[in-house]
Amino acid sequence: MERHILVVFPHPDDEAFGTAGLIGLNTKKGVPVTYACLTLGEMGRNFGKPFFANRETLPQIRKKELIDACHAMGIQDLRMLGLRDKTLEFEDPEDLADKIEVIIKETNPSLVITFYPGHGVHPDHDATGEATIRAISRLPENQRPTVYCKAITNDRVEKLGEHDIEFDVSEVQDIKLAAIKAHRSQTEGMLSRIDGKIKSQDQEVLNWINKEVYWTYKF
Repeated sequence: MERHILVVFPHPDDEAFGTAGLIGLNTKKGVPVTYACLTLGEMGRNFGKPFFANRETLPQIRKKELIDACHAMGIQDLRMLGLRDKTLEFEDPEDLADKIEVIIKETNPSLVITFYPGHGVHPDHDATGEATIRAISRLPENQRPTVYCKAITNDRVEKLGEHDIEFDVSEVQDIKLAAIKAHRSQTEGMLSRIDGKIKSQDQEVLNWINKEVYWTYKF
């Protein structure tokens, strides 16, 4: 059983799609989870379907959606770092690592979840993963938490090999779907297309929801 889990992602909804199942499995056991979300995703391209947001209102909408998603997952410690969406690659890497290191030292996690550097597709994803690994690398080897990374590039298996961690999260499917649905501005259109497949037990969609895979970062 984990002592404490720290999740570090750049955007609201990264956690819902990528690791809400693992989070739900752990919060149900009473494991504390801290989520450090670096931005509010205010430059997101989706405004709901039908539209209910605009560029000015989106930051506050996404903030509330993030809070609602954390509530669904049982996360009681949400840290919103307030950095600007789509600019993390231009942040000073050491400064970004400093911000994450403060949270690591405060929470003393046994497990950290983030994006695998170079395999996050979006520059914000990679910058977040790189800063998190940089922060953990500063710790003495015997004090470093285990790091599970999400890798979503097309060449991830070619470059990294097959994932080494896999979880069946079907028992918390309701938690994961609630977290995804909480991010309504970004997910409503997509969910309207797959809701019927979920209800009809479409195996491909259920595998996407109920199986979470990770790559353990080797320092």
